[in-house]
Amino acid sequence: MSKERKIGPWRVTDARKAFDNPWITVTDHKVIHPDGSPGEYGVVHFKNLAIGVLPIDAEGNVPLVGQHRFPHDKYSWELPEGGGKRDVDPLISAQRELAEETGLSAKEWAPLCGFDISNSVTDERAVCFLAWDLSEGAAAPEPSEALTVKKVSFKDLLEMVMSGEVTDSLTIVMALTAYAKALRGELPAPISHLLLAGAARK
Repeated sequence: MSKERKIGPWRVTDARKAFDNPWITVTDHKVIHPDGSPGEYGVVHFKNLAIGVLPIDAEGNVPLVGQHRFPHDKYSWELPEGGGKRDVDPLISAQRELAEETGLSAKEWAPLCGFDISNSVTDERAVCFLAWDLSEGAAAPEPSEALTVKKVSFKDLLEMVMSGEVTDSLTIVMALTAYAKALRGELPAPISHLLLAGAARK
């Protein structure tokens, strides 16, 4: 029996670790709901941050990474993304993910957004960046990853997001946030120019 504690309007009367592996821990909580009724609340704790990168080249194109996603049993096109240790600067993790998945490196980086991915049952947090002034190199994906990389215009990426062809949450949030911030003049001028030029391409 764990010590009773409060989480907002919930009272936690007991908690036990139901599952654990190198990436997640699932904890089952016995709770008293805000209305006073007893209940249960399971929470998935993610041991890494979710890291995303929106890289854009001098022509206004972005690389998309394709891979088969096990949980949904379907192929997914996404911007470069992965996991980063919580005790490591997220920018360092973003630079590593970009290089591993695409072979690209970038001279210029800027924060883009941070958000909670599924806050009803997980504590997973995403931290995302913009990258530009790109240089090409050799990709080095992890052994468990079978990746395909293709280049599309930023306009095509927006259309893939709006049509539902892209369903990955990090990619959707990065693309729409970057476009909105560029329109509002809230990004560094060079990246705003590339994003808006890419969005306007025929």
